[in-house]
Amino acid sequence: MPASAPNSSVTLHYHRFSWWRAIVCACAALILTLNAAAQSGSTIRVRLADGFDFPVGKPDADGFYKARGYWPNGHLGEDWNGRGGGDTDLGVPIYATGRGVVIFSQNIGVGWGNCILVRHIFREADGKIAMVDSLYGHLHERKVKLHDLVEKGQIVGTMGGNSGMYPVHLHFEVRKNLHIGMNRSQFARDSSNYYSPTAFINVRRTLPSSMQKYDVPVNNFAPYGRAMADVGSDGTQNSGVAVPAFKGGSGAAKGETKQDDDFWSRLKAKMRSGQTTSDADEKR
Repeated sequence: MPASAPNSSVTLHYHRFSWWRAIVCACAALILTLNAAAQSGSTIRVRLADGFDFPVGKPDADGFYKARGYWPNGHLGEDWNGRGGGDTDLGVPIYATGRGVVIFSQNIGVGWGNCILVRHIFREADGKIAMVDSLYGHLHERKVKLHDLVEKGQIVGTMGGNSGMYPVHLHFEVRKNLHIGMNRSQFARDSSNYYSPTAFINVRRTLPSSMQKYDVPVNNFAPYGRAMADVGSDGTQNSGVAVPAFKGGSGAAKGETKQDDDFWSRLKAKMRSGQTTSDADEKR
């Protein structure tokens, strides 16, 4: 018997090691599963937006003007500036256009800089539940982080110019297509994917809401510079709420220039010379 004791001890240690190894492997597998689930299209519970407002000069864009508007196959959002001129609006508050959840908050550099995306769920006048994404670009600072819940009029960032790359202004977009994320080049640059922001806001200033919460999909678009996410069914249908899915073009739309005619150089020149939209056009 005494001669067999060392072998028994080795066997005991081996079983203990195998047990711990099994636990570690199981935990690693669970983490990988959860990460995969999160990337493939998780959801966050959000209340319906009770209306939308402009992202600057609350209320009603007071003290600000549109330096550039929205048009399909050209400028896919609106550029907002303060009336003080120059870069006097550096650091002014940028507000969430409506209640929603932050689905992107990151400085990706290149032409975007600090960007925030907020996803909104709301009830249209005909009773249909719909969703849109609002984008706030070229920010000086970001004041919210990924998956924060925000209210209409809450500060989400401050106005900037992408660290001096552009004159200080806010680039603001409203997207119908929830799969665009930061990869606009993979989608048709027209009104099948985008709203005119001011037009969208003006007809939805006040909307019916309640205390009920709905599942809003998050993580359903690809990281910047990568291929479109394979969102599958969980990116397009959640708890009875139809999420708009669009067939995006993979190249330039008909009549679209791929380089946008050096847009930012032209915008900088126009802003320095005082060429902007007229007062009559600012809130159309």
